[in-house]
Amino acid sequence: MEKKPKNFGYSVTRDRQIDFDANNHDICKIVTKAEPTLNLCISCGSCAATCTAGQFTDFSLRQVILLLRRGETKDLDKEVSKCMLCGKCQLVCPRNVSTRNLVIQISKALCDNRMSAS
Repeated sequence: MEKKPKNFGYSVTRDRQIDFDANNHDICKIVTKAEPTLNLCISCGSCAATCTAGQFTDFSLRQVILLLRRGETKDLDKEVSKCMLCGKCQLVCPRNVSTRNLVIQISKALCDNRMSAS
């Protein structure tokens, strides 16, 4: 008779560490060069709080900027495409980050990166 292992209520989860050195930071550098106000962002969340797209989807410009800065660009194009470019985030930003141009520059950099990889 085979003995089943006891279940103590624990499970193995995947590692959640981020290896910043292994991530690609080139896109962030390209976007920052095209839109220098990205450096002014303090991730306060005002943009995410007023976002029209965020009310109907799981879009968050704050999360997009965080992923960009981390160099995690794998699914970033899907996230950026949810933005409706309405400009509410730009109106409430306390640091006057040009968020609309930022989204456009991120999309452009991701598209250029895909084209050069092909």
